[in-house]
Amino acid sequence: MTSSVSPADRRRLRRRQAAELAAEQHGVLSRRQLYAAGITRAEVYANLRAERWQRTGRQTIAVHTGPLTARAREWVAVLEAGPRACLDGASALVADGLTGYDLDLIRVSVPRGAKVFGIPGVDNRQSRRLRADDLVGSGVPRTRPEVAAVRAALWARSDRQAALVLTMAVQQRLTTAEIIGRAMLAVRRDRRRAFVHAVILDLLGGVRSLGELEVARECRRRGIPEPTRQVVRRGDAGRYYLDIYWEEWGVVVEVDGIHHSWANQVVGDALRQNNLALSGDVVLRLPLLGLRVAPDQFFAQIEAALRAAQRRTA
Repeated sequence: MTSSVSPADRRRLRRRQAAELAAEQHGVLSRRQLYAAGITRAEVYANLRAERWQRTGRQTIAVHTGPLTARAREWVAVLEAGPRACLDGASALVADGLTGYDLDLIRVSVPRGAKVFGIPGVDNRQSRRLRADDLVGSGVPRTRPEVAAVRAALWARSDRQAALVLTMAVQQRLTTAEIIGRAMLAVRRDRRRAFVHAVILDLLGGVRSLGELEVARECRRRGIPEPTRQVVRRGDAGRYYLDIYWEEWGVVVEVDGIHHSWANQVVGDALRQNNLALSGDVVLRLPLLGLRVAPDQFFAQIEAALRAAQRRTA
């Protein structure tokens, strides 16, 4: 008995199947995926010639002719790099939802020895650190947020950028400082290892006293008078502590960990600062992140505040 389905109908059915498959990958498929779905090479070329589909690389096809979304470009980058490739570093964090962080290139990691043809806008790097359990189990292949955050920091162009990407990953709740810290234990050697460890400790929020010690040490190194630390004050809500205080001149420095930016801390911090200002004290805020990436600017402000206070009391 002759089939009632014409060859043209079968081709349309396969195109529909390809579109459904591609929907999970933002409209992009590899040639290998197309062939596995039963679409022949001849049909791929026919759809490209008919401008139903478009080439997006040597190995990838978009099953539409519109512009590629950012998510589609991530799929192109990974599929072009081969079956064991994955987004890594800041690119993996962006794929997980990180916002406000500008990427110069999409970073893709491939196993050591893999042969990859480069495409514009993608940085393919061979890595010995790729492990199957470092990857997210769904969506575009990518490293887990804590692994991605560590690598993004290690690969950053500067310490400032490294601190920024770690802080943003925690602030936007893609992961936690504790989990990042555990992932960092796998890094044995790297030129930025000590710096990243220090930033992670800052993010843990339990090292405010360490930040205060660093401020005191920096004051001594820069010839700034030694401050008093952890001075007790009383306010409407009870007792609180001033991190760094030059009582003789009425200058306070509050050392802020990341927890000071959280909603449940903002009101209390503001009330304490206002009370100090009403009593005539000058209050400066020094984020631990600032201590890492812009110490000279912050200590210049501290010195300026002390000079002004000394003139007033002279």
